[in-house]
Amino acid sequence: MPKLSVNQPTKGFLTLVVAWLCATPAVGADLEALHRRIDVLVGEVNSHVIADRRYIHQHPELSNRETETARYIAERLRALGVEVHTGVAKTGVVGVLRGGKPGAVVALRSELDALPVTEEGDLAFKSTVRTVFNGSEVGVMHACGHDAHMGMLLGVAEVLSKMKAELPGTVKFIFQPAEEGAPAGEEGGAQLMVKEGVLTDPTPAVIFGLHVDTHFETGQIAYRAGGIMAGVDDLKIVVHGRSTHGARPWNGVDPIVVAAQIVMGLQTIASRQMDISQAPVVVTIGKITGGVRSNIIPDDVTLVGTIRTLDPTMRQDVLARVRRTAEQIALASAATASVTLGEETAYPVTFNDPGLTAKMLPTLRRVAGADKLFETPPVTVSEDFSFYQQKIPGLFVFMGVRKPGATMDEYAPNHSARFKVDENGLALGVRTMANLAVDYLVTGP
Repeated sequence: MPKLSVNQPTKGFLTLVVAWLCATPAVGADLEALHRRIDVLVGEVNSHVIADRRYIHQHPELSNRETETARYIAERLRALGVEVHTGVAKTGVVGVLRGGKPGAVVALRSELDALPVTEEGDLAFKSTVRTVFNGSEVGVMHACGHDAHMGMLLGVAEVLSKMKAELPGTVKFIFQPAEEGAPAGEEGGAQLMVKEGVLTDPTPAVIFGLHVDTHFETGQIAYRAGGIMAGVDDLKIVVHGRSTHGARPWNGVDPIVVAAQIVMGLQTIASRQMDISQAPVVVTIGKITGGVRSNIIPDDVTLVGTIRTLDPTMRQDVLARVRRTAEQIALASAATASVTLGEETAYPVTFNDPGLTAKMLPTLRRVAGADKLFETPPVTVSEDFSFYQQKIPGLFVFMGVRKPGATMDEYAPNHSARFKVDENGLALGVRTMANLAVDYLVTGP
């Protein structure tokens, strides 16, 4: 992930912020009272947030297999008096908290799934769970912070349930399975939740989400209007040649040489064909398979890779260029190339609605403090939160969980077997999500 940046927002984005501030009356006494109430309640529930997070961390489950995690979440929500729906997108849980006053609907989202990673840390509540993944026995670990997300969103549910009579509207708590990707051959994640109607009955006007990240220190929040996380499309290219003896290559068509040319040709898409001053583009080939021994030219070679884009329009252009490059290079060598895009993974760009970002920026600044709120560069990792943003305006932010002064060696990056969370930062996550929900419900669209 790029270094933390304190770049100023673009002129257009500043205009949106100023326009919203000018059009909005000063925060009234009622809203200030709600803010104070949230702060008090966050302090009261913080121990519950930590306890929930630790329990979930110790009992991780892989994507589309989060049955016990879902049961735990559902029981906690019911105990808070929240209306609960289970079995959404296989194991997803949706909670609905209807406020005592009429108003809009706001959605807040957390993930349920863990990763096939064997935990290497020394936490007292470390995971020792093992399971089978893709035919191999693996450890299972919340190596991306989803346990923290669940603990915090349960904390938000507890805070807001205690303020139910004062809420002008409805809050929808979405606990989503399979954010890390459904197993091969299965549907899952945000895309399936949307397909099964998670954004209806009641229909949210907006959705908010956050992600813990050790690239930022505890207490820091990082935001960005527009594309903040990359769209991702998996890539598979099968080059079809004609097998022959390795000593007589002229008697066949060598798909290995053609595959090498395709790899080099794909690199020119980002380096020579796309305007990367507009947004970054990454085309990576991560696996090449073909052949059985040194003196046999095979019939076929398979390339597998990933494509990352940060602009929705550029994404479609890049996909078209990848296909054309592979097919035409193969054709020039008397081979053919079968190109498959997005067969298992095809996430849109995680795109923060500029108007919503402008509207909620004062909330983020008040909660984090002006010196702890940063505009971040876009990152080339991806998030299926983007599927919700395809349907309704959404805002997704990063929250630091690296102890101030600690190094990245001490707090490894997300997806590492040594990843860990500074739990002192969890209260800020609860305050952030609760305040985003309340401020939007009170001030309206």
